Formats: sequence, structure tokens, C-alpha cells
Amino acid sequence: MLRALEIHDMLIIDRLELAFQPGLNVLTGETGAGKSILLDSLGFVLGWRGRAELVRAGAAQGEVTAVFDLPEDHAAHAVLAEAGLPGGDELILRRVNTADGRKTGWINDRRASGEVLRQLSATLIELHGQHDDRGLLDPKGHRAILDEYGALQGKIETVRSAWKTRNAAAKALEKAQADLDAVRAEEDFLRHSVAELRKLGPEPGEEADLDTRRRMMQAAEKIRDDIGQASNALGYDGAEGAMASALRWLEGAAERAEGRLDAPIAALTRAMAELDEASRGVADCLDALEFNPSELEDTEERLFALRALARKHEVLPDDLATLAETLSARLNALDAGEAAIEDLKHELKSAEAAYDSAALALTEARGKAAARLDKAVSGELAPLKMDRAVFTTRIEEAPAGPDGRDTVQFTVATNPGAPSGPLNKIASGGELSRFLLALKVCLTEERDAGVTMIFDEIDRGVGGATADAVGRRLKALADSGQVLVVTHSPQVAALGGHHWRVQKHVKSDMTTSEVVPLTAAERESEIARMLSGDTVTDEARAAARALLAG
Repeated sequence: MLRALEIHDMLIIDRLELAFQPGLNVLTGETGAGKSILLDSLGFVLGWRGRAELVRAGAAQGEVTAVFDLPEDHAAHAVLAEAGLPGGDELILRRVNTADGRKTGWINDRRASGEVLRQLSATLIELHGQHDDRGLLDPKGHRAILDEYGALQGKIETVRSAWKTRNAAAKALEKAQADLDAVRAEEDFLRHSVAELRKLGPEPGEEADLDTRRRMMQAAEKIRDDIGQASNALGYDGAEGAMASALRWLEGAAERAEGRLDAPIAALTRAMAELDEASRGVADCLDALEFNPSELEDTEERLFALRALARKHEVLPDDLATLAETLSARLNALDAGEAAIEDLKHELKSAEAAYDSAALALTEARGKAAARLDKAVSGELAPLKMDRAVFTTRIEEAPAGPDGRDTVQFTVATNPGAPSGPLNKIASGGELSRFLLALKVCLTEERDAGVTMIFDEIDRGVGGATADAVGRRLKALADSGQVLVVTHSPQVAALGGHHWRVQKHVKSDMTTSEVVPLTAAERESEIARMLSGDTVTDEARAAARALLAG
């Protein structure tokens, strides 16, 4: 509920403080007195896009503050939590507009963007009027209005879930098909490459081993001769034989040398052991250098084959084994691709069937809700002197989407046999006002409380008993909440629980507007003025008293 509205230096308002009440609040005044400025100012603090120039002439800045009472279950709490803003049972919105056009907003004393203000406004205020393209006159919102009226959120969530599953299945199939097509485009290459790699059978580290072996074999002939000469020099016909002979001679003479040969004999023994180890190492090297002459040719052939295949595939020789696994996997995917595609097609078909079923159920539910709404609106039109008019919620097929396959539009025919058409194009000004009011009365019965409804001259173009019926419908709306009505109708004004008059003053060539709450006597005078014009007659006062008496 809107509890208070403070306006400073906005257009022709110098300073204004209003305390609104629950129930039906009416604002009246002569044309041009500034009633629309109140709505402009309220729209400004709620972040609505409106007039560019709002600051009062000569002022540095204009400011609007709106205070709302929030029940515990009010939808505004979710918006505040999402934006990380403080909540509570009171919501204070404040917005400043400087003379150079800069706008700054606060929510409960925390800086906030215009977007957050607009999100909050959707939970706080509903504005209805003949030129309100944000509300009931906007066909883009009719489906959502019907869904809310029919309490169809559960079915909508089912459709959205089915749509999401369907899209995921379609994307999976599309990707798998694209992958398969890409593999098919290189099928010949894959099969040839995999066969070539399998035939060669490369192993990690093999290239380095082959290169080492090849270099050893290339040098083997030369070093083998040198090593063979060394082996002969170390053998029995060489150093080994000479040392063995020397050792025998020394050992034969040792007994007569009185110990002087013990050390030389020991050293020579050790030397022969070292010589034996050297001889074995040289012999092992000679054995390793033994190879079949064709082995060098085979080694070079495989080494060159590995390097050539690596160059062909632009990888390192050691990566050929990994490449073989990768290409084999892609080839296996090609071979298994058709079966996978068929599985994915089946999944998509099942997802589409689930979506079709959910969308059909939603369409049927919308049809039933539309029938109830049409009947309810027709029941409201009779008291508004439009019992011959026809209101129809038209549901037509639309492309599939997350909210089903339906477009919804509210249409009217003002006379029997006349063609029906969009609400905002067929009805005249007065008829449109009554259609909107009837529709709003029906919708409000199905909607959550806590939203302040504002009707901007919705009673324009009607009078007499029809205006009285309009007022009584507005009062019925206000009985369970808060309604603000800007009106020129005395019948509507007389039914208000709280009455303000908007009036304009000119002082020192400066025009200002003010809003004053009216006492019972002042209400009688104001309604009499609305009945008779500038000259208030006794008959007008009597008529005003009769209206106020109900």
C-alpha cells in the first residue's frame, strides 16, 4: 500500500506531502490543475520513463519520496533480496532529478538503479487508463494475464521443463550429426592413416633408440678394428701373457729374495685382476658390435619411416602412437555414429512428444480459463450499461516456445453482429474505460493483494448511472486493498473513502499546484462544482449531498 508521497520542486509543485489511506482514494480538480503531475512524479520515483524535464523552473533539483507498507508475503521482498537491498515492513523510495538531467535513486537509503526501481514498481503499482500501453491494453501481456487468472503456473512450468528437455535433445542430435558429418568428410583419410599407423606400429621413445642404434652401427666397422687390436694387445699373446710370465718368474725367485719380491708380486696380481676386467669389457664391446649388415639397412628404413610419417601428420615421432589412438577413436566414432544418431533421434522424438502433450494441456487449460474470464467480464459489463457488448479472449496457435503454442489477445465487439477486434482499437473512449474496469474487477479477484491500483480518468466519457456503476466497481476493488482514482466524475468522487482536491495558484507570476485533503463540507462543495461548473447552485449542492449519501 502507498502510504505517503512527498514531492519537492517538480514541474509546478513547490512542496507537497500526501498521506494516502487504504480503500478508495479520489483526486479531483479542474483540468490543468496538476493531477497528471502527481502521476508523473510517482512514475518518476518508481523508475518509469516519462517526461525529460521535471525539475521546477529555478530549482537546482527535484525530489520525490514514496513510502509503501509491505506485508510479509509481498512480492517486493523477493526483488529487494535479489538486488541485495535491505527489506522490512516499510519500503522507502527516493529519487532526485538535477536541473542538468542527472537522476539518482535510493531504496531504503541505499543507492539503486532505475532498473531495480522499475522491477519494484511492477510489484507495487498498477496504472490503468485510456492510454496505458503498459497494462491491460498491451496485447503482449495478455497471455501472462490470462495465465495468472487461470492459476496456470504449474502447467507453464511443466511446458518450460519439457521445452528445455526438447531443446537439449535437439542440440545433442545436431552436434552429433555435425560431428558425424565432419568425420565422414575425412573417412578415407582416417581409414588410410589408421591402417598406415597400425602397420608401422610406432612406440614412444622408439625413434631415439633407433637413432642411437643406427649411429652405433655406422661407426662399428671403424671402432671394431681398434677395439680388436686392443683386445689382442690385452690377451695372452700380449699383456696378459707377459704379465703371467713375469709373475711366474718372480714367484720362482721369491724364496731366495728374502721377502723383497712380496710387494711387487702382490701389485702384479692386482694388475692382472684389473687387466682381466678390462679384457672382459673389451670382449663385451666387440660382441655388441657384432651385427648383420642388413640390420643397419632395416634400422635406417624404420627410422626414416617413423620420421616421414611424423612429418606427414605434423607431430613428433614419439607422438605417433598417441595419434594412432586418436584417429582410431574417431574412426570408431564414425562406425558407431549411425547407431548413436538413431538413439538421439529417438530421444528427441520422445522429448517432442512430451512437449506436445504438455503444450496441448496448457492450451486446453487456457481455453477453459478464457471461457471463465469471458463469462466473468460479461457479468461485469451489464451493470456498466454495456450488456450488449461482447468480450472475447482470443487464443490462436503460435510457434512453439517455452510458454506453449498460444497467442492470447483480448478482443471486444461493442454491438451484436459487429466485428470484434483488439480492445484498444474497437472501443471508444468511454467504452474502453468500462471494458478496462470490468476486466480489472475480474482479474483482481484472482490476484494477490498488496498492489496499489491507480485509475487515471478511467471514467472519462461516461456519466449518470453508468458513472455511478463505474464508481461502485472501483469501490468494490478498493474494499480489499488500495485504489487511487483521478476523476472528473462526481458519481465516482462521491464514492471515495478519502478525497483530495488538486488546485493551481498563481502568485507573483509563479504558478504552483497543491493537493489538499477535503473535509465532509469541502467534499460537498467540490462535488457540487463538478456537477455544475464554476457557479455552484443550490440544486448542485443538493445533488452532491444525495450522491454522498449513496
